[in-house]
Amino acid sequence: MLLAGGLNVLSFAPFHFWPVQILGLALLFSQVLREGEQAISRKRAGWLAWAYGLGWLTATTIWLVYAMTLFGGLPGILSLLALMFLTGALSIYIAAAAWGTRWLQQRWNISSAVAGLLILPGLFTVAEWLRICFLTGFPWTISGYTHTHSPLAGFAPVIGVLGLCWLNALLAAALALLMVTQASRQQKLALPALIVTVFVAGYGLQQISWTQPQGQPIQVRLLQGNIAQDMKFSQEHLNDSLALYHDMITQTPADLIVTPETALPMLTSQLPPDYLPLLNTFAQDTASTVLLGVGVHDGGDQYSNSVLGMSRQYAQPYRYDKHHLVPFGEFIPPGFRWFVKMMSIPMGEFSTSGPIQPAMKVAGQWVMPNICYEDLFGEEIAAQLSSQHNAGQPVASILLNASNLAWYGNSFAIPQHLQISQMRVLETGRPMLRATNTGATAVIVPGGVVEQLLPENTRAVLAANVQGYTGMTPYILIGNFGALGLSALGVLLAFLLGRRAAK
Repeated sequence: MLLAGGLNVLSFAPFHFWPVQILGLALLFSQVLREGEQAISRKRAGWLAWAYGLGWLTATTIWLVYAMTLFGGLPGILSLLALMFLTGALSIYIAAAAWGTRWLQQRWNISSAVAGLLILPGLFTVAEWLRICFLTGFPWTISGYTHTHSPLAGFAPVIGVLGLCWLNALLAAALALLMVTQASRQQKLALPALIVTVFVAGYGLQQISWTQPQGQPIQVRLLQGNIAQDMKFSQEHLNDSLALYHDMITQTPADLIVTPETALPMLTSQLPPDYLPLLNTFAQDTASTVLLGVGVHDGGDQYSNSVLGMSRQYAQPYRYDKHHLVPFGEFIPPGFRWFVKMMSIPMGEFSTSGPIQPAMKVAGQWVMPNICYEDLFGEEIAAQLSSQHNAGQPVASILLNASNLAWYGNSFAIPQHLQISQMRVLETGRPMLRATNTGATAVIVPGGVVEQLLPENTRAVLAANVQGYTGMTPYILIGNFGALGLSALGVLLAFLLGRRAAK
């Protein structure tokens, strides 16, 4: 199972072999759902699922070892052990889903078909949801992301990436039941029909336009400075970075000019006194809007990972502060300060702001930033859009992610993060702009299509005309309640069927 889980790396970017995810889960579920003399214990089901999860999560996030070793200063073996501690802990959720399925199946005396189609998808989805929200969350490569390029992408605007996790498990369970149960002729027809129906429904949903173009396209310039991470915070290169981004910003006016996350590798209080005023003068004189990634110092030990916006339309700079911080990189979880002291990553603990922040007006469009890791949390982006809608405020028509993935070198982290942004576009029906240090700097349009993309590890500027969109997808309105509701409904139906059979 460890190897089967590890093969899941092929289902995510840059490979996009999405059937691997369903087939791998089907292999795991075929063990959990065995009947009769071949049935396995709850304990064995849990251990098999844990091993599967360990292989899956370790293979897809192995790039974390690069950051901990090269930039955190940990020996390679300690970095690998730290990663496996993390992925092993997260795999407990998957193990609990398998264990819980077997326990409920025995307690309610229900068939493997009922357990597989009703209970297992629900508990698997709850396991993935816990990865999103528990202890600040680490939802990287949850199973639903594999479907940015499959017919199931049509479900994303309705039930989001978590709902796609539920569909993954449902389809995998149907395949598993065909493999391991003594299915009747009726079941052998019904299970393939279920699989076909799901894919046909996904294709049909892709034909629905949940959002519509709003206003006129805006001219955008996305800056990719390609500054090596080991140079970014080096004292002898600070002035070079400041000069580079000043020149890239002021080279050509545009409706919107965006730098990557922390493009300026120092706090605002440490910048030359005339640096921000000069950029503001350029914005005012050219009617450009400049969004600048920088650490904002609010005095004392208070500083935040922010995006500052300069524009004629604002008397004071617009400000968006990152609120969903990365454990160990941007804040220290309680009880782990000893671990952080072993590493040497700068700017280790940021202040946070509220999750609901206003969008910025840019030439008739409204741009909603998020910073790096934040676009893993689609329900938070949906909540921002929903809150703007419910409050009668302008609703963002364009999403923007400012990132720096140079921490992870030439790894799968870059295409995987691009895939995550594609899912946010599918869920919200709005384009996403990505301004990154080393990649992937891109424009993603509704439908999750990467319309323009800069080569990785090059210094370049992406110039594009981007159309904003308005309208509310079902996912924006209901968030993860749709997927969790499906999960709860399945378990409830299984309980009722079990009671009915017992009478």
